Amino acid sequence: MTTTAHAGAVHRDRRLAAVDEFAYRLRHNVLDMGQEQGQGYVGQALGAADILATVYAEHLRFRADDPDWAGRDRFLLSTGHYAIGLYAALAEAGIVPRDELLTYGSDDSRLPMSGMSTYTPGMEISGGSLGHGLPIAVGMALGLRHQDSQARVFNFLSDGELDEGSTWEAAMSAHHHQLGNLIAMVDINALQADGPTAGVLSTEPVHDKWTACGWRTYRVDGNDTGALLGAFDEAAAGAAVRGAPAVVLCDTRVGKGVPLLETREKAHFMRIDEHEWQICRDQLTAGYDLEDAR
Repeated sequence: MTTTAHAGAVHRDRRLAAVDEFAYRLRHNVLDMGQEQGQGYVGQALGAADILATVYAEHLRFRADDPDWAGRDRFLLSTGHYAIGLYAALAEAGIVPRDELLTYGSDDSRLPMSGMSTYTPGMEISGGSLGHGLPIAVGMALGLRHQDSQARVFNFLSDGELDEGSTWEAAMSAHHHQLGNLIAMVDINALQADGPTAGVLSTEPVHDKWTACGWRTYRVDGNDTGALLGAFDEAAAGAAVRGAPAVVLCDTRVGKGVPLLETREKAHFMRIDEHEWQICRDQLTAGYDLEDAR
């Protein structure tokens, strides 16, 4: 291996290690918050942890001490019920104090169970009915371009959200306006409130549909941080004030990292017994240690 190639490999290994560690800590934060309520959208947050870690550890431009910095990249959580996962990421990014996570879902907390921009630093939009995030992202990306800003907009969606017509209208609008400063990601965990996504409303072939809408499209294993890093690197490399928007389709597993929860039925909104939380932490740590040893 040449010196340049070796240096590149070492750099990539360091980036991957940083993402993996971020995701591991993020998942621990999710378990800590979940225990405060004994239930919640824990499975989705665990499944999406690697996506959030890749974006926050390696791609998102922000200032932890100034969440409203005008030059920041905007991260929009279209799926408001995934807020527990985003709070965990914001804590690891230094935007929200880690000890504040234990107020999750309680009265007067800045961390409500569904994301609200008026409460939480780093939460750009309020979550609720699905299908709103991408339309807002399109408007925001267009507005930033009119302001001659180099900031990018990152929008997180779920596969269930692809049932919404507003999502596809926004996708076509992003291409029409050539919003090259917009990067979307879709958590494809094949599950939504009413059951398996394929049974509620099949969205396949989803890669072809985004491509047909004019997006630069990548589909990867959303729990493979190496694949995620490569896809987001390509998406970011092609970002521009004017050009084709990009989307990273991420196939994930609900409860990833905690075998006890990966196989749990009725996993959309999980109820977890008090004695199970430490089992979850132990399984998460054991899995991380095993991967690290390899």
